[in-house]
Amino acid sequence: MMRKIKFTIAILSGIFLINSCDTKDLELTNPNQLSPETFFSTPNQVKASVDATYATLQTIGLYARHYFFALDLMGQEAKGNPQLEGNKAPFQNFSFNSGSDIIQFYWEACFIGISRCNFVLDNEERINALPEAILSTEMKNKYLAEAHFMRAYYYFLLVKRFGDLPIYRTGTIEGAARSPKAEVYALIEEDLNFAAENLRSKTVEQVGRATKEAAYAHLGKVLLYQQKYDAALLAFDQVTGYSLEPAGSFYNNFMEETEHGVESIFEVEFNDDFGTGNMWDAQNNAQGTGSAEATLRGQEYGNKSWFNVYPSDELLDEYEPGDTRFGDTFYVPGSTWAGGTMGPADFVAGGNTRRAGWKKYQNYYRQENEGNQSSINFKVMRYADVLLMKAECENKRPGGSQAAAIDYIRQVRTRAGLTTNISTDPALVFEAIKHERMVEFAGEQLRFDDIIRWGLASTELDGTGFQVGKHELWPIPDRETSSNPLITPANNNPNY
Repeated sequence: MMRKIKFTIAILSGIFLINSCDTKDLELTNPNQLSPETFFSTPNQVKASVDATYATLQTIGLYARHYFFALDLMGQEAKGNPQLEGNKAPFQNFSFNSGSDIIQFYWEACFIGISRCNFVLDNEERINALPEAILSTEMKNKYLAEAHFMRAYYYFLLVKRFGDLPIYRTGTIEGAARSPKAEVYALIEEDLNFAAENLRSKTVEQVGRATKEAAYAHLGKVLLYQQKYDAALLAFDQVTGYSLEPAGSFYNNFMEETEHGVESIFEVEFNDDFGTGNMWDAQNNAQGTGSAEATLRGQEYGNKSWFNVYPSDELLDEYEPGDTRFGDTFYVPGSTWAGGTMGPADFVAGGNTRRAGWKKYQNYYRQENEGNQSSINFKVMRYADVLLMKAECENKRPGGSQAAAIDYIRQVRTRAGLTTNISTDPALVFEAIKHERMVEFAGEQLRFDDIIRWGLASTELDGTGFQVGKHELWPIPDRETSSNPLITPANNNPNY
């Protein structure tokens, strides 16, 4: 197994966390009373400050717990069993409101991450002042580029959920009003362009850290979300040196032993070997005291564990006969696992027998029990996503090549053991893209965003409780509107 990276939280004083939530709960303290003026004096200190920008991804509000529940339920890929907790169930029927703790944790975690990025960028002069013999210009630019990359990623997570946002380009204790989402996207593009120019290639960078290719892949996605298809395609064309996992090896994307494989572009790191005793203290990882080196995804979704959610019939029915991804995405009666062969009794919850359970990101391939802390990394971006986004760019851009789009789709389908016979009619090519994205990325938190950006929620989410003109966005959480005088309840998103 490839050695994992550990992103720790730098213990600093003088980090002014932005008033995107109640600052009294977010202040970082340091018993040694280090200050920014003295902290950035060694390469290890620079690295520590950058590591802290990644660590926020490993929080309960993001990839450790709530993120995958909310997105999978809203996308109707997952359905809740009777034991699903009350704060998560509303995301299945869109009955959540501004008092949701899950929405609050998401908002706060992202802005904590942004604050950590800004702390690095605010100290650019001190970093650049280090002698070349201590830290080379290339490494200085690389560390600054990582902070730009991570700030862009946190803002991308936010703009998809909330639209207009307060923009913080520097650390501050002052609240800010919401800026139009077009300005948020402009900042994201600016950050990713800087990152793409200054990050190191995956061929030389340590696994787990942002790379030049990851920056271009995310830049392409951000441009695609804004329907800038030509520019997105140019960015995607810079994502080189990757391939799909071979036929028969799709599941390599979701096991711990095969992390950072040929298809992986960017991952959220988890490793419970680093300790998880204070995991619940890391609700937002704001204080830097709790360890969030593991995710609860395994136990939460495991059909032989808590089995809080199960794959929806709509999702299961989307797979074609012979699609090998089905057996790598779901357990069904007859599936083999570390304990032998699963039977119907392994899929019972609340007196109901379900058709399937989740296999992606589960540990049953190697152990009979899902511990409540899993070390399997989350794939934020993999090459299959780039291929299908390139297909979408060709399909949608004026003068695009439908033949090229079909070829990108064919590469993904061939790996799944399927043939490809698609007409060059743009409407039919788009339908093929929709299908492939649904079955390729099941349970990877992409489906809901696809539905929204395609403007298909009125049909794809019909009968779920989704209200057009409301649920495309989440409400700004109550804690923000009560603590930031420039964002009041009257400034919330429509119909909340």
